[in-house]
Amino acid sequence: MIILIIPLIIIAIIVVAFIGIYNSLIRLRNQVKNAWSQIDVQLKRRHDLIPNLVETAKGYMKHERQTLEHITEARSRAMKAEGIGQRSQAEGELSGALSRFLVVVENYPDLKANQNFLSLQEELTSTENRIGYARQSYNDQVLFFNNKIQMFPSNIIAGMFNFTAGEFFEIEDQGERDVPKVDFS
Repeated sequence: MIILIIPLIIIAIIVVAFIGIYNSLIRLRNQVKNAWSQIDVQLKRRHDLIPNLVETAKGYMKHERQTLEHITEARSRAMKAEGIGQRSQAEGELSGALSRFLVVVENYPDLKANQNFLSLQEELTSTENRIGYARQSYNDQVLFFNNKIQMFPSNIIAGMFNFTAGEFFEIEDQGERDVPKVDFS
């Protein structure tokens, strides 16, 4: 009798462990998706702010047409980008264009004094901070997920059910890694 109970207990333990590992993989994959959606929300917010910022600046920056067009083009590419790699690269280009724009704004004291522009600039800065936080959160979730699918014994179950490693949302452009010096005074 005991000879029959021991194998059943072992099988039950293996089944429970299998289910637990599978469920944790699902939970982590969903957390990665949720973290990505948080980035997506903040990126959309930034994309929505940019036209207002550019429109406000147009009246003051008549000689900076190329700078304003570059921001608009970068925004368009970022909105059309698909996949994390493409999005990361396009958003890096957009961040670089915005940084260059904010440096050029320094040459226009009337624009810097415009209340509407200042409000938009403050909201954009807040959004950039939120994007940074969302990126960090997303990359943390991807790290947890990737560790889980690569470590024993969960790597066996991950392989059986075709779980694939998540892609980090990395800064592609070295220029984006450099902190732009902007004076808001």
